[in-house]
Amino acid sequence: MMWVTYFKHYLTDVFPRFLNEKPWNYKNDLCIVGARDLTAASGDKTYLEYVRPYADHLLAADGSIRNFPEGEHNIDKVSFAKSLRIYRDLTGDDRFEKALGKCESTLFDYPRTETGNFWHKDIYPNQVWLDGLYMGLPVYAAYSVEHKADKLEDILGQFRTAHSLLYNPALGLYMHANDCSRRMDWANPVTGQSPTVWLRAEGWFLMALVDVYEIIKEQTPAAKELCEFLSNALLGLLPYQQAETKMFLQIPNLPDEPLNYPETSGSAMVAYALMKGARLGMIPVSCWHLGEEILTGIEKTYLRKDGENYYLYGTCASAGLGPGPDHRTDRDGTIRYYLSEKQMVDNQHGAAACMMAFSEYLYGAPN
Repeated sequence: MMWVTYFKHYLTDVFPRFLNEKPWNYKNDLCIVGARDLTAASGDKTYLEYVRPYADHLLAADGSIRNFPEGEHNIDKVSFAKSLRIYRDLTGDDRFEKALGKCESTLFDYPRTETGNFWHKDIYPNQVWLDGLYMGLPVYAAYSVEHKADKLEDILGQFRTAHSLLYNPALGLYMHANDCSRRMDWANPVTGQSPTVWLRAEGWFLMALVDVYEIIKEQTPAAKELCEFLSNALLGLLPYQQAETKMFLQIPNLPDEPLNYPETSGSAMVAYALMKGARLGMIPVSCWHLGEEILTGIEKTYLRKDGENYYLYGTCASAGLGPGPDHRTDRDGTIRYYLSEKQMVDNQHGAAACMMAFSEYLYGAPN
């Protein structure tokens, strides 16, 4: 199949280039999770064997976590725990167990907004982003279950407050972020919400819901609340599916906006959440077929062969709010901004999200 050929080439030839270009970051975690999911769904252990040698990019010989400074609060880096857990289980190396504990422990005294949510980063204080729910809460849930730490009500509470902070009932969609302090220029002075719906942010939220539910569903009946949030989020988003490509646009609710385009990573995240949510019984079985349709749409629209290899197009390289470490002045949360960010071929967000979605496809439609 085209996807299988693409993923094997990606993990052996493309992904290592990203590892060599920049220090470890959450995009690499996505690819490691994607490889783990492909192995679990297909039974083909080569996917994890492909990424086994890359562990040195994450963990130094002395057991320290690369690009993980002491005392830094950055929810994107908390996501490193996902890779550390996978490498711990894959290698049995005690260094990964110790590093995982260090990474998880940063959540114990992590700064929070007045609503009780983990804030995004030291450079984005008092802010809740949909991205951060995916980065942090599955890690927190896995820690709670493995160590019987009784953090589940805290986790569910953060989903509840995130819903109240980020849901826009007039649109039926979730906004990218909320500044609880109302200090940022992009923040609505009344609600604190950022002004634009961004597809990948919606995808982060959907993936956080299904992944956390999978971890905690046997631990508490209150996990059913996540099913309600998932149904509500999909109810708002699915009407914006594009008829021709079966995908969703970079700004999903503005189909007539010039320069808007079907975006790969967010569409794949929606496909993943639909198929996994159906497999886990969170949403009706019929939703699995909607996810399959989206994944097929991505393949037809953006998976293209050039010479011997396939390449994946249509992925937004990056997007955020505020100046960031590069002191940018354009990340103002406007429509213009989200449509100005560059698209990148074989971007990790897109490739990894497609790995995850394809893994759910391999499990097949639930009965």
